[in-house]
Amino acid sequence: MAVSRGYHFYQNPGPTNIPDRVLRAMDRGAIDFTGAQFKAIAEECFAGLKRVFKTEQTILAYTASGHGAWEAALVNLFSPGDKVLVVESGYFSLNWGMRAEAFGLEVETLPNDWRSAVSPAKLETRLREDREHALKAVLVVHNETSTGVLNDIAALRRAIDAAKHPALFLVDVISSLGSMDFRMDEWGVDVVVAGSQKGLMLPTGMAFTGVSTRAIAACAEAKLPRVYWDWRRLLGEASQAYWNGTAPVHFFYGLQEALRMIEEEGLDNIFVRHHRLAEATRRAVRVWRQNDGPEIFAIDPRAQSDSITAVQVPEGYDADKVRQLCLDKFNVSLGGGLDRLKGHVFRIGHLGDLNEPMILGSLAAIEMALELSGVPHGKGGVAAAMDYLVTAE
Repeated sequence: MAVSRGYHFYQNPGPTNIPDRVLRAMDRGAIDFTGAQFKAIAEECFAGLKRVFKTEQTILAYTASGHGAWEAALVNLFSPGDKVLVVESGYFSLNWGMRAEAFGLEVETLPNDWRSAVSPAKLETRLREDREHALKAVLVVHNETSTGVLNDIAALRRAIDAAKHPALFLVDVISSLGSMDFRMDEWGVDVVVAGSQKGLMLPTGMAFTGVSTRAIAACAEAKLPRVYWDWRRLLGEASQAYWNGTAPVHFFYGLQEALRMIEEEGLDNIFVRHHRLAEATRRAVRVWRQNDGPEIFAIDPRAQSDSITAVQVPEGYDADKVRQLCLDKFNVSLGGGLDRLKGHVFRIGHLGDLNEPMILGSLAAIEMALELSGVPHGKGGVAAAMDYLVTAE
């Protein structure tokens, strides 16, 4: 078995690198989760999360991955036979819809090319056609982790309003929260689904739901069975006061420290840093595109994600071979293609606790792996990224 030395470059689009400060914060003994000490930590964390979500409304937390928050949203809002509209953007949007079907909901998919952002006009047209308001909700992934395509949530909200449709607006921000701007209240989002393991820089295992007053009202009427996810069991006076089971105390230790790191850097500065590292990555891929080489999967530059870049290799070549070479020879871990994209794309995560040398090291490993795997590509992608970073602010 090969022995790896040096730092492991973990460039998956989630989980992400966990800062030493967060790891050290979690390296503590347990405390009574019903006591005053934990209550103070939890209150600090929920207040910090509200600033990241940009909301004054309720945020709930669970011991779960983001998939758990998906399910929590579904079972708390709907009754058997309710109809929802899933806006297609990639693997994760359709996966959310599959869960809705499993709970007995009628799921309609608004079809969309995975390489492009969702069209607000197309959404508005479909909602105008729904004159009986059979559609109870619109489900959208803000940043589609499988494709690297960013959807314009504010524009989609305007489309719902223009259609004068009462559907609830549910948004998955799992790979955008804390990395790109998101505004729950300003953009009129009713339910926000988030996870711990990406922009919040924690291990996988904690999930969050931002819940509007409209959503809480819908929860009171919903008939789907729920116990663990039941918002009614968790809510106190407009905030979480209870847990189904034991509270994840150590996650709160880490979350407290992660939120302090976010506050220290400032959200706007975090967004600028993510854009800078993302653009450096894109500059490298654009050079590799020469000689009919790999290309950025997201077609429109305005919809290219600042937290993950999916790179499509030329027809006849295997993206997973490039990934495996990166890992085996250079100790660099990349994300693979999901569903129909398996073997066709590799995904570079550039979110969370990350800086310029880390992304440049990863890009250098990828460029070497392209050479070793025989994938045609232009030379000098890393140099192009460096040239950009020298002048970028």
